[in-house]
Amino acid sequence: MDRRTSLKWMLAVSAAGPLAFVRAGSMAAVSAAAQYGKPYGTDPKLIDPYHPGELWPLTFTPAQRLLAAALCDVILPADAKSPSASSVGVVDFIDEWISAPYELQRDDRSTVLAGFGWLDAEAQRRFSHPTQALQTKQLRDICDDICYLPRATSGLARAATFFAKYRDLTLGGFYTTPEGRKDLDYLGNVPLATFDGPSVEVLKKVGLA
Repeated sequence: MDRRTSLKWMLAVSAAGPLAFVRAGSMAAVSAAAQYGKPYGTDPKLIDPYHPGELWPLTFTPAQRLLAAALCDVILPADAKSPSASSVGVVDFIDEWISAPYELQRDDRSTVLAGFGWLDAEAQRRFSHPTQALQTKQLRDICDDICYLPRATSGLARAATFFAKYRDLTLGGFYTTPEGRKDLDYLGNVPLATFDGPSVEVLKKVGLA
């Protein structure tokens, strides 16, 4: 899967509308003793620096972080233009996101952990290895069966729903980094010494000149 394909799938999933994401109990057993921190309120100090785990306890175990990184890099591997997703902190982004004490993030936490449980079981079933011992091609072979929900078989629909969510989180994390914006050739969010207004060409295009 290349970056262009990943972006097409992201847009296709967005256009299809919200998905009914699977909860943990329907795919794999997830501990009911999970601890959540307190919300940061309606007026966080956004200019203050924060470190991972400072606002609320993080979720991933060391083994889960390894799987998270491998899965991120199956979705967005390094290429001639850009680094891999895991190398620019996307795993930290996903861990922070699913650990947040809000309803949406709690649902995503259940989806991600349940999906990880399914991947572990599937890796054992297919290759007799835990996910952290899989070769990249073996992990990719599993992902190829769940990477596009409309084509997934009925038995893999829940796993494909997990993959759609994880792909969205990976893309969201990557393309909000400086490296991701560069990969898209995004020209905004750059301070300007002066601003002379839109060009004549732009004004003509919108009928204002």
